[in-house]
Amino acid sequence: MRAIVIGAGASGMAAALTAARRGHSVKLIERQSRAGRKLMATGNGRCNLTNTGASPEHYHGMDVTFMRSAMEALPPAAALEFFRSIGLLTVEESGGRVYPLSNSANSVVDVLRFALEAAGAELLPGDRAREIRRLSGGGFAVITESGARHEADAVVVACGGLAGEKLGGGRDGYELLKSLGHTRTALRPALVQITTAPEYPRALKGIKADCRITLRAEGRALDSSAGELLFTETGVSGPAAFDLSRTAAAMAGEPAELEIDLLREYALSAVIAHLESRRAAAPELPASEIFTGALHNRLGRMVVKYAGIEAAKPLHELTAAELSRAAASAKCFVLPVRGTEGFANAQVTAGGIKTSEFDPETMESRLVPGLFACGEVLDIDGDCGGYNLQWAWASGCLAGRLGA
Repeated sequence: MRAIVIGAGASGMAAALTAARRGHSVKLIERQSRAGRKLMATGNGRCNLTNTGASPEHYHGMDVTFMRSAMEALPPAAALEFFRSIGLLTVEESGGRVYPLSNSANSVVDVLRFALEAAGAELLPGDRAREIRRLSGGGFAVITESGARHEADAVVVACGGLAGEKLGGGRDGYELLKSLGHTRTALRPALVQITTAPEYPRALKGIKADCRITLRAEGRALDSSAGELLFTETGVSGPAAFDLSRTAAAMAGEPAELEIDLLREYALSAVIAHLESRRAAAPELPASEIFTGALHNRLGRMVVKYAGIEAAKPLHELTAAELSRAAASAKCFVLPVRGTEGFANAQVTAGGIKTSEFDPETMESRLVPGLFACGEVLDIDGDCGGYNLQWAWASGCLAGRLGA
């Protein structure tokens, strides 16, 4: 069977390699000058290629159950065995995150590229697929921007989503599938920085903290996450913020706020007791240093300022009410939310082509036989921590079976 895979990202390379290894004649069309460009940027260039704890609760979309068949066909353990089989050594870090032992995303792209060559797949870089035509006698013709025409019995659309346009993100996949009758949900940036009122973040730029953060609107908790938070000039970033960005992006300018618990492992009463012991042990210490040893120095001073306590005031002069206020500020540091960064800075796209229009057992279109889709172009996205790449490998390998 002749197959064309459109998009040489993670899911596209997985689909092309699977199809080629099954004896099919495969062409892999990529609009960028080289395969895997976006993949090379993941995990700050380290490539968090899967998560050993990947399961449906870490995914989002109109119908998350859609991804179960793909994940059962290629669970994380099988994905790691697949990569071992093509020469990649890996290491598991905290939270089930798996990285290449080389600590370089280039290693992941290189072993995939070599495996594709060995399997006989033909990579056609630097040419965008602009049209998929159904042929009257069966099969498809893919017309590229250069005017080239490629015919095949099956087509796999693996173009990714809008996120990371500079690295290859775009609307190509949505438009190609829509031209064949498919529909999509609303698109939002996800795994992206949350922007807030800048007064406190700007002063804390570059500081990381292990936090629990809660997104609230009208007094209701909309979403919550825990982990590393990074303060930036315009808001907050890092894994904990990324996991809430999907919800924050959906707020569309509605009033919301982030409640940050900077001492999430300690109850409020324990924080108050700690501050009381600090006051007793170092009564002449200025109030600005009361959190020294518990929080980053700059962050601790900012919490004191946030609590409205005079920085130079000796600890022995702090009242019980002031200590309680300082403790409460560390447990509930609130930043008004303004929105999120856009698709250009997002790691993934929330939303996509409706999964109800595809067979979850094969990734084949229910509308157009012989047409398949996988990866980010579909309405499935995951949390931060390797979940999105696990979906890419699993859905790509399933689509690459071409219904067999």
